[in-house]
Amino acid sequence: MFGQCMGLISNCMYGEGDWSPTPDIPASQPIPDVILDTTTMGQEAVVVKNGMRLCGTGSARGSSPILQDKAYWEVKIQQGGIWSVGIGTPSADLNKDLGLDHCSWAVTHSGIVRNKGQQEYKLNCVVDEGDVLGFSYDHVELNIFLNGQNLDTPVLGIKGTVFPVFYVDEGAILDAVFEKFNYPPPGGFERIMIEKTVL
Repeated sequence: MFGQCMGLISNCMYGEGDWSPTPDIPASQPIPDVILDTTTMGQEAVVVKNGMRLCGTGSARGSSPILQDKAYWEVKIQQGGIWSVGIGTPSADLNKDLGLDHCSWAVTHSGIVRNKGQQEYKLNCVVDEGDVLGFSYDHVELNIFLNGQNLDTPVLGIKGTVFPVFYVDEGAILDAVFEKFNYPPPGGFERIMIEKTVL
């Protein structure tokens, strides 16, 4: 049991496959503007890799709400398990799977796009380890991409202030990508911008 636990921790910290123990972002480089927010995450969620990797059990959201008209971000499925990714309001319960309440809209490891616990779409494809999900949001609809291809599953009816949200359980590991994307964003969409105060 202890060995399994240590193995999961090791996978969370360093991953499997082409990852090495060397951090992706050297200490001499600044941390990106948007990272996973460790002040509001689920109680058993773990954020590592300079705020870009989620493991453990629970949700974390991006550190900035989506304020601009057209925003894009990605997530890499580093390791399989139970996961869900999408957007949520500040009221979303970060200790539970996403898309089960009226405060989050998400795609799940089983290929279901849901809100309020109701299925809106079932994907025609399987999302595997190593795949990259992209999300574009323009305050009218949320679109989901798999390895750069639009899945034609527009989610409508999203209201209020929302953040990108990520959920993991049963060994899943997700890497948030808020800049330096694996695939080009759709036309007119760009990385999530943070609100800066000009003095």
